[in-house]
Amino acid sequence: MTRVLVVEDDPQLVRALVINMQARRYGVDAAPDGATALRLAAARRPDVVVLDLGLPDMDGTDVIKALRGWTRVPILVLSARRASDEKVAALDAGADDYITKPFSMDELLARLRAAVRRTDSVSIAPEIVLVTTDEFTVDLVAKKATRAGHDVRLTPTEWHLLEILVCNPGRLITQRRLLKEVWGASHSNKTNYLRVYMAQLRRKLEADPSHPRHLITEPGMGYRFEA
Repeated sequence: MTRVLVVEDDPQLVRALVINMQARRYGVDAAPDGATALRLAAARRPDVVVLDLGLPDMDGTDVIKALRGWTRVPILVLSARRASDEKVAALDAGADDYITKPFSMDELLARLRAAVRRTDSVSIAPEIVLVTTDEFTVDLVAKKATRAGHDVRLTPTEWHLLEILVCNPGRLITQRRLLKEVWGASHSNKTNYLRVYMAQLRRKLEADPSHPRHLITEPGMGYRFEA
C-alpha cells in the first residue's frame, strides 16, 4: 500500500483529503504541524508527502529542507501562496510539485499518482540508458538524441539542459536550478537564456514546437519533461 503523509492544519481539508485518498486505497497519516510531520516521516517512511506551507509552528519550506536532509520522498506542496517567488523558493528547497488552493481534488490525485510513478521508477533509474518518447529518443550513455531514426545535432548547452530534464521525468525543475547547473551561479537570473535554448530544443525535438508535448513550460517557475 502506498503511504501518504498529509501535513495540513485545516481539519476540514485534512478530512477531505483522507477520505479521498483512502477511497483510492492509499494509506494516510496526517500531521497538523511541522514538528509532527518530521516525526511521522521518520517513523512511517511515507511514499509521498502532501505539504501545506502555512503551518502553525514553522514554515513549510523549512519542513522541505529538513526532509531533504535525509530523504528523496516526493513532496507535493499544497498552498494558498500564489506569488512566483514563494513557489520557486519551495521548489528550490526540494519540493517536486506545487498546487495552489483552491484546487481540484481530481488534479491533486492525478499529481499524486504521477509522484508515485516517479518514485517507482527511481529504483531502476541507474539502469536506464535510453529515454524514449513518441517523437524522439535520448541516449544518456552515448549523450545523443535521435528523431525519426536520425541523429539530432545538439550543442553542449542544449544537451546539458535536455539531460537534466529527462533524468527527472515529470518533475518540475526550477529556472534557477537549470541556470545554476548549466551556466553557473552567477547566471541564476538570466531567464532569457532558458527561453532561447528551450525554444531551440523544441524546434529540434518536438513535432509541434509551439505546442510541445514533452518539454513543458511552467510559467514563472521552470520546466518539466513528460515522456
